[in-house]
Amino acid sequence: MGFAIAENCAFLGAEVILISGPVSLTPQHPGIKWIKVKTASQMHDACMLHFRSCDAAVLAAAVADFSPQQTYIKKVKRGMVDWSINLKPTTDIAADLGNVKTGGQVLAGFALESDNELENAKAKLKRKNFDFIVLNSLKDPDSGFETDTNKITIIDKNNIIDNFELKSKKDAASDIVGKLIRMMKTL
Repeated sequence: MGFAIAENCAFLGAEVILISGPVSLTPQHPGIKWIKVKTASQMHDACMLHFRSCDAAVLAAAVADFSPQQTYIKKVKRGMVDWSINLKPTTDIAADLGNVKTGGQVLAGFALESDNELENAKAKLKRKNFDFIVLNSLKDPDSGFETDTNKITIIDKNNIIDNFELKSKKDAASDIVGKLIRMMKTL
């Protein structure tokens, strides 16, 4: 969804900075500035750096919530009897952006939920200081990951809920960007 949203914004004339981890996609619009990162820490640093000068940001996909406490630069050989990987939480990029967001900025995020979808998305909306959140449900077939279609619900900070039918990600991105534009006009 992030690439489709970036393309839509660029097509409408916005100056777009797309920060992404390793992906097989490439932005098609020549006006998109693409910043590639590999780690959650790099993603955090890039987002914090660029957000301060943005009018809006859409956090379309989360980096991993956890990373290994210990990493190795060489191959770990078989033979360890009780092998386990200890994890530590990564920095919460959405919360950090929500904490520095000014009254002149719009911040939007996504929530992928499997249970109590609406309640969990509303809680995340408030917790992260988003202006709106895009809810995806794991229960919706043909939406979300590894498909060109998506079925979304947009919830804003005023508790306005917009439900959309299954459609192409390009069309879903247009719905999200439309909401972004409407929210920016109210600032």
